[in-house]
Amino acid sequence: MTNTERAIRLINTFATGDTEKASELLAENYIQHNLAYGTGRDAFVGSVSYLASAPVKTTVNNIRAFEDGDKVFLQTVYNFAGVGEQVAFDIFRFDENGKIAEHWDNIASKAEPNPSGHTQTDGTMEINDLDKTETNRGLIKNFLYDVMQGNRPEKTPDYFDGDTYIQHNTGIADGLSGLGAALEALGKQGIQMIYTTVHQVLAQGNYVLAVSEGTFGGAPTSYYDLWRIENGKIAEHWDVMETIADKSTWQNQNGKF
Repeated sequence: MTNTERAIRLINTFATGDTEKASELLAENYIQHNLAYGTGRDAFVGSVSYLASAPVKTTVNNIRAFEDGDKVFLQTVYNFAGVGEQVAFDIFRFDENGKIAEHWDNIASKAEPNPSGHTQTDGTMEINDLDKTETNRGLIKNFLYDVMQGNRPEKTPDYFDGDTYIQHNTGIADGLSGLGAALEALGKQGIQMIYTTVHQVLAQGNYVLAVSEGTFGGAPTSYYDLWRIENGKIAEHWDVMETIADKSTWQNQNGKF
């Protein structure tokens, strides 16, 4: 069984209620970075048990799955106990025994299609260019530094093929022009989207996921951005933004990142 298959089996226990399977897949000292839940294997198994007892069944629909070294990253639509559909990125780290040892995520409510008619999860699915994984990881690292962190904004057009850019962000239209218009509109409202720290850049072939920390409108924010690269240019983008909860509400002390 691959690590990707193990990760998908774990998230499916939310729907099946299989606490034995969850316990089998997790390391005892499982580290949880979702701040709404306790850390450790027992806490995760307790969540599975709780959802199994809920009157409305939880649904799990994995959309995309990628593997990078000892980590698996997933894009999934959840509906926990009927509270409404949510789109999530999950990252799982595996230990030397093949057990899931650590987890990070970002999650947001499912929204209506964006101005260009794209949803948060539709679009290209095929993973290719496996031989270009490291090149594409490097491209996104440079893009984050130059553009998203604002160090060399004049280089923005270099990362795109003209105005060809498929956008899945819920409020932004396609194209570099759509991104520019959205940022201008935010600026007029006095809202800044700031990326301060990049914590992880994971890649498989033509897909790269970046986990960043910053602020949105002054609120501490976690940014998960998935980009698809085509012919050395950024071609498509999916994301989930999440406001980082106040520390007084944290159910574990592992931190968001």
